[in-house]
Amino acid sequence: METYPSLELGLDTEGTRRIKEIATEVGAFLTGEFTLTSGKKSNYYIDGKRITLSPEGAYQVGKAIFDELIKAGVDAIGGVATGAYPMVTSVTLVSHLEGKPIPAFIVREIAKEHGTMRQIEGHLKQGSRVAIVDDVLTTGGSVLKAIEAVEVVKCKVVKVIVLVDRREGGSDRLKQAGYDFTALLSVVH
Repeated sequence: METYPSLELGLDTEGTRRIKEIATEVGAFLTGEFTLTSGKKSNYYIDGKRITLSPEGAYQVGKAIFDELIKAGVDAIGGVATGAYPMVTSVTLVSHLEGKPIPAFIVREIAKEHGTMRQIEGHLKQGSRVAIVDDVLTTGGSVLKAIEAVEVVKCKVVKVIVLVDRREGGSDRLKQAGYDFTALLSVVH
């Protein structure tokens, strides 16, 4: 019989305990045959967008990340297309409601070939202290590309936060590169 890993808390707070419950409620943990962004094959898939695009999930993820970012003293939050889009939006909304606004930006995989022709869209000022977020981390490749893009424009990445760390090398890569890394939830194999 095939065994599947489980979701556990990466960060133990009341909010992350609720996010774990929401993951179950919205069916974010899928089993079957999947090919991940990294190209790896997997017998399970974490659909982080089922969490971040649900009303309470959006709020709980935004609040949990906001609480971490206030401690880190960031000027802006950004992330990778498309997993980070709802996350950065949730954080900016929570930050406004909390009276401590944190503007957001999005890092495209490649620069647009029309319009502004930018790779980074939104609110990112040169020299800012920023956080990079993503919904699910496997090898860390997408997050590292986003970090590289913001470092090119002379910003300092002071925090990396993911909704779910699959624990398949990505978090180790980020920590070894010197980034302050936090996962709200982690996969336990």
